[in-house]
Amino acid sequence: MPIQIILKEDVPNLGQMGELIAVKRGYGRNYLIPRGLAVEATPRNIKRLEHERRNIERAKEKMIAHARSLAEKLAGVSVTISKNTTDEDRLYGSVTNREIADALSEEGITIDRRKIEISEPIRSLGVFTVKVKLGQEMTGEVKVWVVKAE
Repeated sequence: MPIQIILKEDVPNLGQMGELIAVKRGYGRNYLIPRGLAVEATPRNIKRLEHERRNIERAKEKMIAHARSLAEKLAGVSVTISKNTTDEDRLYGSVTNREIADALSEEGITIDRRKIEISEPIRSLGVFTVKVKLGQEMTGEVKVWVVKAE
């Protein structure tokens, strides 16, 4: 039997922040509500939702503005990662999203490593473009230079 919930954050494949949706009881009570992603749609919460819609819209606008500014910052930044290589200039292992996140933090940009998408493993020297999920269906790109360690 489904229950009605109000989403407090965007949930992929479910809905946007502030939406009133029906989900299975276990999914709502055991996952969404305990993680703070949603609240149960009681009459009191529905009234509060109407009042908070304006705040939610402002929060969305702020997140979009932040994502845009972060995308602009990322477009102007390139990071260099030095790795040990074989005699044929092949990397031992590959460049990970954690290494890219650490290199970005050294540049003053804090990105969660799980938001960095590497389409295929980086196992050679060169310049690569890596996508970063910024939220609100926005992505940015970072140039990653992989160089030989000395």
